[in-house]
Amino acid sequence: MAYLFTSESVSEGHPDKVADQVSDSLLDEFLRWDPDSKVACETFVTTGLVVCGGEVGTQGWVDVQETARKVIRKIGYTKAEYRFDCDSCGVISTIHEQSKDINQGVVREKPEEQGAGDQGMMFGYACHEMDNYMPLTIELAHRLLEELAAVRREGKQMKYLRPDSKSQVTLEYDDNNNPLRIDTIVISTQHDEFVTPKDKSQKAELVAEKAMQAKIKEDLEKILIPRVKKGLPARVQKLFNSNFRLLVNPTGNFVIGGPHGDTGLTGRKIIVDTYGGHGAHGGGAFSGKDSSKVDRSAAYAARHIAKNLVAAGVCDQALVQVAYAIGVAQPVGLYINTYGTAKVKDKKGKVLPDGEIAQVVNKLFDMRPYAIVQRFGLKNPVFLPTASYGHFGRDSYSANVEVYYEVPGSKAKSVGGNGKKVYTKKVEFFAWEKLDYVEKIKKAFKL
Repeated sequence: MAYLFTSESVSEGHPDKVADQVSDSLLDEFLRWDPDSKVACETFVTTGLVVCGGEVGTQGWVDVQETARKVIRKIGYTKAEYRFDCDSCGVISTIHEQSKDINQGVVREKPEEQGAGDQGMMFGYACHEMDNYMPLTIELAHRLLEELAAVRREGKQMKYLRPDSKSQVTLEYDDNNNPLRIDTIVISTQHDEFVTPKDKSQKAELVAEKAMQAKIKEDLEKILIPRVKKGLPARVQKLFNSNFRLLVNPTGNFVIGGPHGDTGLTGRKIIVDTYGGHGAHGGGAFSGKDSSKVDRSAAYAARHIAKNLVAAGVCDQALVQVAYAIGVAQPVGLYINTYGTAKVKDKKGKVLPDGEIAQVVNKLFDMRPYAIVQRFGLKNPVFLPTASYGHFGRDSYSANVEVYYEVPGSKAKSVGGNGKKVYTKKVEFFAWEKLDYVEKIKKAFKL
């Protein structure tokens, strides 16, 4: 019997995502000064206020106020009427030094013996539903909001849009877990009060509210959804049949939003950050944490394994779990679930059980924290782009970043009157999305 599955996403202007982006921006700034910085930054945002706290061990110095305001400005909170804007909000920092008890378990005389920054289990997931090996529901939810933000920034259409928005996509699947059609799309977007009530009566306010809701729905149907469909594969475009429900701002007005409408905290959107409810989640958030925290780095490594397994043809779907003890370098366990989709066989022609697949994978991938950090270049300032629209399913790319420590082969330049030297360094973003282990996996499984 067919079934329905739903995933949601939130925009960069959602309060929790504002907090995530401030936390990751602070992490990046500490890493610009000192690549060995140990950072655990938390951010709280509400009406007119940003509070940054956490533990940091670093040789550098970061202007917390300026860093937070820069992020908020880029998101689009630039008007006083939002009751939370980049220029007038208060920014408070209570960041302090990292615990020496934690530090001694992480930092070792030999870097390769670096211990995990905490205990816990992390998951990675991949499937064939999208070309980037992400589940279709979460990918569509992300793309709707990314495109909506692009429309807002262009400023040519839907000029009433404000930064805060949410999406939700429900798909119908058949008994073989194949997507059949889109059942429901929900989009809630913050907006200006662009229709003024004729008077102060409740009836006039309701009429104005319904007019705005109808206009937003019309624009989403005529502007947003066609733009999203255009960037999707033909097989996915077919799922947008004329029968799906589009629910827009179901409660009516969405003028009050952002941190003024709802308090935001770092790490409250962990399912949005990962797979939209597909697979599993170990419970640890990502943003604001440096790569010694395996909550983040090992989750990236687990996704890397799952994606390369599916791309290599080992299986159609893969869930990878890795677990650590604090201060211990080697994982305490590696688990793989292919959901019965494994295609590799032993010498007798029988499909390999998941346990044996895990044994082969364990030999191919070095899952010590040090090795993960080296493999993906996680001591570089590459984290801010991950803090909105998901940490997975993004294209890896290289770009130059500015750092404040000497980079071999890079000529320094002085900036400002303080003589601060700035170096240019080429780094890789979303390196865990690369398919660089496909051939190794094929060889190991004789594919």
